[in-house]
Amino acid sequence: MIGSGSITVERSLRYAVRNAGSKPVHLVYLLHGYGQLAEYFLKKAESVLPENVCFIAPEGMHRFYLNGTSGRVGASWMTREARELDISENTRALDKLHAHLTEELHPGKITVIGFSQGGATAARWIANGNIQADCFISWASVFPPDIAFPEQGFQPEQNIFVLGTNDVFFDEAAVAKACADYTERGFEIIRFEGGHDLDATLLEHLIATL
Repeated sequence: MIGSGSITVERSLRYAVRNAGSKPVHLVYLLHGYGQLAEYFLKKAESVLPENVCFIAPEGMHRFYLNGTSGRVGASWMTREARELDISENTRALDKLHAHLTEELHPGKITVIGFSQGGATAARWIANGNIQADCFISWASVFPPDIAFPEQGFQPEQNIFVLGTNDVFFDEAAVAKACADYTERGFEIIRFEGGHDLDATLLEHLIATL
């Protein structure tokens, strides 16, 4: 007989950090999209200047070659295979990172930004994990339908959905549906001139006004 199973093993969660030594009052998590790496994703926030803000970019624990069997490497948060296991592991890993950082930095404000695939991971973390976020920004991402909002512990006072006007992953119908879904959940909707990317100018404005 052939069967299957799983066991729990210890894994490592990589992350990139900026301004950790400045005793920040604002801790901002940036969860990357499909096929990105934390170190390079964090560079999109290089022009965001406030020194009292610490940026943390966790990295999905599934790394792979973007083309074939060599060359550039990217990371993913999950696939459809063993989906529930990945969701649970992501939440536990992010909880452990957050516990470590809050003990070390003692931030006064916490923001979670999830870009594209990272948006669903971020939403599930806020709903099911041990983090009390003040603000959640879902950037070019669909809100995960498995989260009952707001009943399932979704506590941020500010919730924002950001989407570029030329995002190739959102056609006209998808834009209308996403905006309707987020509006129904009480999210503020922000559109910017651009595509499927983290816009540094808008990011800086949001961080300054949160």
